[in-house]
Amino acid sequence: MSDSYAIDVRSLNKRFGDKHVVKNVSLQVRRGEIFGFLGPNGSGKTTTIRMMCGLLTPDAGSGTCLGYDILRDSVQIKRRVGYMTQRFSFWEDLTIRENLDFVARMYGLGDRRKRVNGALEDLGLAARANQLAGTLSGGWKQRLALAACLLHDPELLLLDEPTAGVDPAARRDFWEELHLLSARGIAVLVSTHYMDEAERCHKLAYVFDGNLLAQGAAPEVVASQGLSTWQVYGENLVGLSEALKNASGVDQTVLFGTRLHVSGKDGAALERTLAQTAGSAAFRIEKTETGLEDVFIYLMKQASGKTGGAP
Repeated sequence: MSDSYAIDVRSLNKRFGDKHVVKNVSLQVRRGEIFGFLGPNGSGKTTTIRMMCGLLTPDAGSGTCLGYDILRDSVQIKRRVGYMTQRFSFWEDLTIRENLDFVARMYGLGDRRKRVNGALEDLGLAARANQLAGTLSGGWKQRLALAACLLHDPELLLLDEPTAGVDPAARRDFWEELHLLSARGIAVLVSTHYMDEAERCHKLAYVFDGNLLAQGAAPEVVASQGLSTWQVYGENLVGLSEALKNASGVDQTVLFGTRLHVSGKDGAALERTLAQTAGSAAFRIEKTETGLEDVFIYLMKQASGKTGGAP
């Protein structure tokens, strides 16, 4: 194992009753790296995150977090990790400052006032320090949660869908903060549903039904599936999508607003099919780059045994 890894886990497994929720997951996250953890709800992301930081004991598997054994050293890991859950979990009848001071006391931190003031300044919360947490918008609650995660100077941040329900401007600001933290050497493992956020990560992993289906930098994940993709413009794209189901060379069709993405492993066969089916004046077809969303939809369908057009 290398000191350059904040997380280095192998073959993690977890069952709840007869449900196998995490199946042989192995991954590595470098220090100073933003690692995106993607997958649909119920895919095992949160359970995996909790096992990696010592909050949950795996049924099988091993590994380290910040150099500490995830099976034996959970107390040491928790002291060095900042964990931000999906739900806002602070006291709404306390001010921002009072919330941060309470968290600092729970960590047993010395010089609490200095630490709280630093967190307020770093996250742009100083002007709202005396505002009740319950009156904050989603974006400001998110900033408070991140400030609380950083009070004890963690080496690793575990963020479980931190931008769910937050407006686009607040999401953008939040990601700028993450990149600043990454530049300071803090590792960030973040689960997200948003493709634009996934593309801002240094590395990605995609999980479905407890299985790790792909991991690597975004271009590597896209290239690994070998898909050719065309986009089609015109009327009645829903009808065209139905007509292309099970056609030669077509592995997937996905509607994106006013365009239809058609993807397949056999690029030549796909091009011939599109020329025959969508080559009339009613449609405009053009080659396009396969995107992360195309790939993730494809991976999910392959894993669940589905083929053909998008649902």
